[in-house]
Amino acid sequence: MSVLLATLIVVGTSTPVWAAQLDARINPNTETSPFKMNYQKTVFIEYPNGGNLFDELQGKEWSVQGTADSSNPGVQALIAELNRGIANDGSQAQISDLNVSYDFHLKARNINTSIDYRVILQGTLSDYVITDDGQRSLVDLGWRGMSTDKEIVIDGVEINIPINILRDNEPEVYTYFAGTEAEEVLGKHLINADFILEQPLTNWHFLFDPTGINVDAGTFGLDDEIAGFVVSSWTMGESSIREGRQVERVFEAEIMADQLYVVRSVQSTDTANLSTIGFGALDKLDGVEIAGVTPTPPADYMTTSTGDFPVMIVYGMAGLAAVAGIAFFFISSRSLKNETQGQQGIDPNRLVGYQTSASSGGYQTNRGEAHLKDETDYQQTRSVYENTAPQETTTPPPTMANREEAACGCASSAEMGSECDCEMQGSCLCDASCGCSADVCKEHVSSMS
Repeated sequence: MSVLLATLIVVGTSTPVWAAQLDARINPNTETSPFKMNYQKTVFIEYPNGGNLFDELQGKEWSVQGTADSSNPGVQALIAELNRGIANDGSQAQISDLNVSYDFHLKARNINTSIDYRVILQGTLSDYVITDDGQRSLVDLGWRGMSTDKEIVIDGVEINIPINILRDNEPEVYTYFAGTEAEEVLGKHLINADFILEQPLTNWHFLFDPTGINVDAGTFGLDDEIAGFVVSSWTMGESSIREGRQVERVFEAEIMADQLYVVRSVQSTDTANLSTIGFGALDKLDGVEIAGVTPTPPADYMTTSTGDFPVMIVYGMAGLAAVAGIAFFFISSRSLKNETQGQQGIDPNRLVGYQTSASSGGYQTNRGEAHLKDETDYQQTRSVYENTAPQETTTPPPTMANREEAACGCASSAEMGSECDCEMQGSCLCDASCGCSADVCKEHVSSMS
């Protein structure tokens, strides 16, 4: 119960933390395509023993929010920084338009203060088609690592370096971190999607729809003219042997002031969903990952959700399992035929039943046992518990006194020397011919004579 209660408290007071989240839909038949990138991080300032930092933050809660488009100088600076990073990664694609929204929220509690950072980029990509011969398009996919470590100021708010929010909104708190290891932890930039680029697309899950995407046309801003095309999708974010182990990125630093304080930055693993219209086959060009996109998949191409794993191999494995099952039943059938058939053990015709129960009170039980009609092979069929021969018991012949007392109707036992029942009952149970020695019988016999 204590563990469950502690879990509920932690879950109830914590905020889900995700790092960079990419969602992009690329149409090789158009010059631009939409994308969305979401950056999130949470910072915890812990003061388990109270102290001056607790007094400074106690009861505080505030938010800094805002939006801006590409007409804002700060957004233009961000576009330039992102395009510079994309070019350094070897990609020729560029961000042509961008909208930015940000939300920073501080909330103080009794044992810690949390600061949630969130920046959302929504824009369009251009120049992602390398070549197009009408039958096949080469699409640049090396632009995924949209990152910058520079300060980005939009409408007077710095949105990329977490510690700058404290510097601008909580200057007294900032003085505790300046020049310490905590400043390095809080100085890690928020707009960082390097891991999405570092994870090879061959490790992502791949799916495609070969039946046409009329239903999903609205998500691409297209009409029914795309009927007959397919959509290829790559998904990243699973932690496994194939995709690699993905864990939260946690950075921590301790500050010794009037009390011991702990600063912890928590950022979850990155996730991404990337789709292209057409069938995409992955390749590399000058070290940059690309996709060769065709309107339809090859006629003989079949894959599962995990990538280039032919379906025929799956069918072959199922066939081998079926053959193994048939062989097992065939061998089992032959083994049964080779076994001795018919009645095993003692022939029932050689057995005869005997009743072994006796009456008890007013009923008799139906118990019995079977014996051989003859003694043939008795040693092979006798009970293993039968170690000694049965002992015969004989009943001594009745004495004359017993016979006389029995004639008198007395229940006394001559051997035990007990007195007659007549004496115990106080009345004679015998006739005049009885030789009973009890006084009551003598008197009865005298009166009858």
